[in-house]
Amino acid sequence: MRRPVLTRHEFERRRQQMADLQRYVAEQEQSFHLLHTALQAFVDRYTALLGPLYLELDALESQLHAASLYLAEALRRNGVEVSLPTPPRATDLPRIPRLPDAAPLPCQPEGGGVIEVEPPSLKQLYRRAAMRLHPDLAPNEAQRRQREQAMMDANKAYAEGNRFLLERLLLEAGEDPLKVTGSNGDAVLEWLRRSELAVQGRLRVVQAHLISLQAHPMHQLMQAIEGAEGRGLAPFEIMQSRLRTQISQRRQELYIGQRLQPESELAVAFLTQRVERLGASAC
Repeated sequence: MRRPVLTRHEFERRRQQMADLQRYVAEQEQSFHLLHTALQAFVDRYTALLGPLYLELDALESQLHAASLYLAEALRRNGVEVSLPTPPRATDLPRIPRLPDAAPLPCQPEGGGVIEVEPPSLKQLYRRAAMRLHPDLAPNEAQRRQREQAMMDANKAYAEGNRFLLERLLLEAGEDPLKVTGSNGDAVLEWLRRSELAVQGRLRVVQAHLISLQAHPMHQLMQAIEGAEGRGLAPFEIMQSRLRTQISQRRQELYIGQRLQPESELAVAFLTQRVERLGASAC
């Protein structure tokens, strides 16, 4: 019997290592999900308290931009060149990325581990090759020519006592590795390699997402706000107050902008102020 590609002892050792790594991956996934749950709860609270105010402020900014465009076009018709303010951008409410689902691991070969039996003799291999590769079994002419060549190779291998060539011909033809070599070590080794790569790849994905989540701006804001609340402060109320102040200012600005006469110097001053605050448009 030739030396197996993978011994039972080596298989059990590597399978245990992979199981340990899978447990570590599961722990990392749990850490991600715990942080994600806490962060999502904070984002929901943030959105509920501040979202309506941001929407109202965005709507006012949009109306102000429309009023600014009207004044700028009217001034240009009167021969006054003015810059347009940059169009306002809607406030993006925070979104927390999720962890993608893991791909299933490759299917384990039948038997669940390394199996070793007495391999067939060279003569038995040759007989099996003759049955498996016989040209009369070909479904078409092209397949028949391939089988004829394979049988020629099998005849040569048998004549030369080349067991490894006979094994390769049978394996390429789809014969069960256990019946060819007396061991399923090759198949199990390939399964181990693919499974180990899959688990290692999953670990990299999970750790990258966990690091990204920990560095997310909303995570930093959550830590700051929870720390302030722990000291008896009310940071959300302060943020709401600031937004309401901005809303009041924009309403007043809109009231003025919608009532300005295009030919007045106040219209130019209004647009200049908007450009200073928002920047000039490229158009």
